[in-house]
Amino acid sequence: MANVTTSIRMDADTKKAATELLNDLGLDLSSAVNIFLKQVVLQGGLPFQVKYPQYKQEVLEAMEEAKAISHNPETKSYGSFVEALEDMEL
Repeated sequence: MANVTTSIRMDADTKKAATELLNDLGLDLSSAVNIFLKQVVLQGGLPFQVKYPQYKQEVLEAMEEAKAISHNPETKSYGSFVEALEDMEL
């Protein structure tokens, strides 16, 4: 079957992030798009659900708090779970 050239538009940040991730998986963008389109044909539609995640507000807030803590250079860290337990003096 002959190959055809296809042009698609996307924002630069999405392309960069996707290209980096796909490269880590051993794929290029063209191969990934081909896989996606073959799955569209095989599934008779999108091969995944398209919807917003349904997280509760408290979960979203906890995720933001965890992210802030993990990026704080003053947050104490441990080399092992046992080390953390010893620090709590349980």
